[in-house]
Formats: sequence, structure tokens, C-alpha cells
Amino acid sequence: MTAPTPLPLYVDLDGSLTPSDTLHESVLLFIKQNPLNLLRLLTWLPQGKAGFKQRLGDAVRPDPTRLPWRDDLINYLKDEHASGREVVLASAADARIVREVAEHLGCFTDTLGTEPGGPNLSRANKRAAIEAHARARGHDAWAYVGNSRDDLAVWAGAREAIVVNAPDGVLSELRRQHPQAREFAREPLTLKTVLKAIRLKQWAKNALLFIPLLAAHLLDPHAWGMMLLAFVSFGLCASATYLVNDLLDLPSDRVHRIKRRRPLAAGAIAIPTAVALGVAMIVAAFALAWVVSAGFTALLLLYTVVTLAYSMRLKRIPLIDVLVLSALYTLRIGAGAVAAGVDLSNWLLAISIFLFLSLALVKRCAELEELVDEDATLAPGRGYRANDLASLRAMGMSSGFMAVLVLALYIDSQNSRALYAHPDWLWAAAPVLLLWIMRIWLKTGRRELVGEDPLQFALRDPFSWGTVAVMGAIGLVATVGVGA
Repeated sequence: MTAPTPLPLYVDLDGSLTPSDTLHESVLLFIKQNPLNLLRLLTWLPQGKAGFKQRLGDAVRPDPTRLPWRDDLINYLKDEHASGREVVLASAADARIVREVAEHLGCFTDTLGTEPGGPNLSRANKRAAIEAHARARGHDAWAYVGNSRDDLAVWAGAREAIVVNAPDGVLSELRRQHPQAREFAREPLTLKTVLKAIRLKQWAKNALLFIPLLAAHLLDPHAWGMMLLAFVSFGLCASATYLVNDLLDLPSDRVHRIKRRRPLAAGAIAIPTAVALGVAMIVAAFALAWVVSAGFTALLLLYTVVTLAYSMRLKRIPLIDVLVLSALYTLRIGAGAVAAGVDLSNWLLAISIFLFLSLALVKRCAELEELVDEDATLAPGRGYRANDLASLRAMGMSSGFMAVLVLALYIDSQNSRALYAHPDWLWAAAPVLLLWIMRIWLKTGRRELVGEDPLQFALRDPFSWGTVAVMGAIGLVATVGVGA
């Protein structure tokens, strides 16, 4: 007895085959080309969804090799295709994107997509297109793989249903239509994933806000209360800009050994969810900043603008990128001084600029060390080459030594004698800071910091915590003396 011919299988793309959405990916690529392209997108909206996709597809299309994929579903489709089953990629995405994806994955016999001048291939339009395609090939029944509420209209006409990544509401409605529907389970969005996406650990960098208070030896409770508000405000703003950075860097992050595991790059968080979360955090950040002071709000706005400029363009310009990074760290210290209402020492600014430039160059050198390991030439999304490593290393170590030099000059200045009862004790801080800088550069050269932010390394490094403790003790002795 001849086995029954399996039903042709029609497969959705966005949200099913990939946890991402090719339309959202295309919008991000277009905005990354030029932020003013956002205005062009608005002018295309009156053309309807199909017209919008066509105009956007004319400008940019995501590279299928740099999209996240649902591997278990793809393996299933490849097995079905190898067994002789007809497998068709049917998506509301631009038809050119659909064809490029099908060619990349190599497990489809045909494609259906939104063609120029045609209807948007979603809901009833997709069902009609699938029915016509199946009839033309002699099939009166078919199976469908989907994920969203829009797919319920398509499943209503299918004999078999497969559901991928579906919300609970969609899944319960589908079960009423197709009780035996096969499910590829959805990975739930957890708080841990969200905290990883907003890089909560990076909030530790905002401890720099407190340095002016400590340097001024100010213990006023109101000033410390304002600093706590400023800390939360800066953290929310920084997290929002990290989301923007990750959204714009999706293609390059997905080919990076470490960054491809970030929630956005891996598709664990949807692009619209990340955008909504970023907007909510930036609104909350500026609301808190206004409570602190208008001056602090202005500096937070400056930080936001510079950070976005860095994400969109400046980080791909060699040397400018590290200068901007060091300036952003120093800006935190300036914002802390404004929030606390204390004068900012030029000595502190100078030490900060040189020290943070050194750490920014540590980060770039660590990335280039990884390129050397992988025998690559250019850093993805950066403007550096592997043979820049020696030059950057020399610049970075020199900057670190300059920070120690400025500290040494400060010790014998009028400023230190006005703040410290025994400023000569501060000479002990110079070799301690010098040792820490030399050690972190030694570890960079030994490739022990590959792929890691130097400040994040310092936060989990016992030696670095010991250095902070010793520096703090030296500052205390210089302030009050020994046995005072």
C-alpha cells in the first residue's frame, strides 16, 4: 500500500523561522545609514504597508547570514525537505527578502512574499495566496507554520498546524481550531534576560558620580540624597542608550564571538519590546534628572546626545572613538559635581581624562587581541586593523602614566594643601595607581581581558578592590593624619 503524500508545508518567516522581524531589522539598518532616514520612513507610511515594505526593500535588506534563527525548526524543515516534502517559505515580508532567506537556508522548494504592487501578504491575503499556490500544484489541503495572532486566519484554512514562539492567548485560540497542533515551545522573556539587555552591571560605572563629593570631603545628607537620584537617573539613561547601541549593532554583534549572546542579538528580546523599554527608561531618567537640577538635566542631555552619536557614527572613527569614551566617563564626574553642588577641580578632570583614555584604549586593544587570535583583519563595526595594536598599546600606556604624573603634580599644589591636613601622604597613592595601571596593561598583553570591558573586569577583580581600599586609606590618613 502506497504511503499518503505529505501535505505541502507553508512556513512563516518573521517570529517563526527567526525570532526577529525582517521589517524591524530593515528599519534599523536604514536609520543606521543616516538618522535623517527616519523622516523618509514617515513619508512612506501613507503608501500602505505593502508600499512601505517595497520602498524600504529598495533601500536596504537584512543579510540572512546575520539573522538569528530557530535552529530546531530549521532542522525539522530540512528533514522534511530531504524526505521529499514540499516546503514553501510564505511570508508577509518583501518578496526579495523571502527569496534571499530561502536561498540561504536551502530547505525550501518555493517562496511566497509581498510583491511590488501587490497586497501585503498577511492574514486573509496570505491564506488566499497559499490556497492558490497549493491548488496550482494539485493539492487541496496544506499545513502551516506560524506564530502570531495574524496567523490564526491562515491556520483556519489549514488541515495541519504547527505553532512556534506563540503567546499563550494565540496558542489557546489555535488549540480550539487544531487540538493536535504541533508546538515548538516559546522561550519566555525573563527578568534576568531584561536585566542583561539593559546591562544593569554597567550601572557600577555611574559610581563615578560620587567622586566629586568624596574629593570635596562633603558629608551633607541632602547632597548625598541628590546624588542617589542622579545615580538612578544616569543608570536609566545609560541603559536606554545601551539598548540603542545594541539595536544599531545587531548585524556586527551576531558575528562576534561574545556579543552574539546578547539578548537582542540572539533574538531573546523583540525589537519593539527593546524600543518601548528604552523610551520608558529615558523618560524616567529625565524626570528624575529634573528633580535633581536643571544643570544636571542639561549634562544628562549632553551625555545622551554624545552617546547616541557614538553609537551611530563616532565609534567607527579610529581614535575619535576612544577620546569620546574617555570624555563620557569624565562627563559622569562633571555631572556628579553639578548634582552635588560642589566645584569641580581641574586636577580631578585632568587625571580622569588621561586615566579613562587609557582604559578606553585597553578595551580596543583587548578587541584587537581577539582579532589577532582569529587571524582577522578588521574589527566588525570598528575602524581599527589588527596591525594598529602596537600603536594603540603605546598610546594607552602613555595615557595611564600621564594620569599618575598629574596626580603627582597635584600633591604639591595649593589645592591639595587646602583639602588635606597631611598631603605628603598622598605620595603613597602614586605608586599604587601606577601598579594598577601597569597590571591591567600587562593582563591585556597576555590576552586575559579579551572581549571584556576593563571597568567590569575591575569590579570582579580582588586586586582592583584592594587597590581602591589602599587608595581610600591613604586619602583618609592624608585628611586626618596618623593618631590624630
